[in-house]
Amino acid sequence: MDRPITADGLHSLHRRIAIAATAIASARHTAPSDSDRSRKALTTENQESSDQRLPVIIVGGGLAGMATAEGLSRLGVPVLLLESRGRLGGRASSFDDPASGMQIDNCQHVSMGCCTNFRNFCEQTGIADHFRVEKCLNFVGPNGRVARFKASNLPAPFHLTPAFLRLQYLSFADRRSIARGLHALARPLGPDRRNETLLDWLRRHQQTDVAIDRFWHVVLVSALSESLDRIDVAYGRKVFVDGFLANRTGWQVEIPTVPLDDLYGESLLTCFDSRRAEIRTKTNVTALRTEGDRVTGVTLRDGTTIDASAVVLAVPHHRVDSLLTEPPLAEVGQSIQELESAPISSVHLWFDREITDLPHAVLIDRVSQWMFNRTQIASRNGQAAPTDESRFYYQIVISASRDVAGNHDELTRLVVEELSDIWPQVRSAKLLVSRVVTERRAVFSVTPGSDRLRPPQRTSVPGLYLAGDWTATGWPATMEGAVRSGYLAAEEILSDRDESDAAPKLLADDLPTALLSRWLFRLP
Repeated sequence: MDRPITADGLHSLHRRIAIAATAIASARHTAPSDSDRSRKALTTENQESSDQRLPVIIVGGGLAGMATAEGLSRLGVPVLLLESRGRLGGRASSFDDPASGMQIDNCQHVSMGCCTNFRNFCEQTGIADHFRVEKCLNFVGPNGRVARFKASNLPAPFHLTPAFLRLQYLSFADRRSIARGLHALARPLGPDRRNETLLDWLRRHQQTDVAIDRFWHVVLVSALSESLDRIDVAYGRKVFVDGFLANRTGWQVEIPTVPLDDLYGESLLTCFDSRRAEIRTKTNVTALRTEGDRVTGVTLRDGTTIDASAVVLAVPHHRVDSLLTEPPLAEVGQSIQELESAPISSVHLWFDREITDLPHAVLIDRVSQWMFNRTQIASRNGQAAPTDESRFYYQIVISASRDVAGNHDELTRLVVEELSDIWPQVRSAKLLVSRVVTERRAVFSVTPGSDRLRPPQRTSVPGLYLAGDWTATGWPATMEGAVRSGYLAAEEILSDRDESDAAPKLLADDLPTALLSRWLFRLP
């Protein structure tokens, strides 16, 4: 029960306040007491509350940085995204090609049905309508025959079995070895096999040479952008389990119908603007600012400094060390620099006539791996066709292109020759314009042991977080992996801002695993 304060009590209270003031002053020159520590903790708490009014600064406007900004701004956290280039998208971007007079993508990017977080990002930002879903894939065999690969009415994991059996370029022995290999690969890997290369694993499981070249190579080099002798078997397993075996729709390919700069252009900026998330392009961050052992902001190229409640470094892995030069930051980036990179090349061709009406094709036993009919893709789903109807635009994608990316003229000649073997009308068509684009550091390589080099999104330095497909996401270098990393970084920031256990979850759920798949392969 409360008691009234008397005059004597008031005098005593004043005396105690004076004594406390003297003690506080003298404490500057003595060891801190328990009460000092409590008082300091209260001051720190107030400071942190004030810091939370500062923006979270995100360095890098690729998918990882954009996903971090999307997740935080969705929940009302102040965000400032700084991108050095004049446009968002990072490696998923376009450029103006003077020879063709068109804006073209550096490389064709696609998603899959199993990429639930990338789809969620597109839905949250209002760009999901700019994709077409391919429920039938066109595989072109060595003899030029097209095998249409689509799901049957069977439940997963058997939904694609009839389509697999129709791949006429595989013999019965090839199909039998592949079926056995898929069953073995889908089951949990033993700890002694997690750092094995996929090629070694395939040979150990008695896969035929034709099966390796016409099935495993075709799927995995395209998905992981690396050669089979450099892929960690765990990531090969992930592609087949998540993409083809666990759920009926995980394998479906989703293709942007607009150039990537349009995809990550006005619609996305409108979304961020409506949430009062600030986006600055052509803004170069040259250093991170620290106070004690904490990151407190950034320094720009012109010397401007910006304070932050937290900083998220969302740049490619090979750029991280340039921003983590001084202790304690340097220790954060040590393992990252050991990650290797793999190239992807794209050959852009404009003909004076249509060479095929297929929207896409997977090409077997050829240097060319995927063909995308960009003229047809752009004219579908309500998108406007190119204004110049006398030109037909095709893009050929070659992943893990180390051996062919040198001589552009020779590569173009080889690709056109391969296309003419499939579609004879290429021989009578006139090649109007061609362009070869090679991204030498397109992705990080999922080599055996690469997971130990991938850092978590939360670093050992307070106030510093990482985002990028190269961080520890459990996914390879994909748009899905980049978005997951951004959401994971945002979750860590939200957790640190709210000390309760109720920090919001931003990651979308994976596709549900079919009952038969769980039973057959012991999947979760």
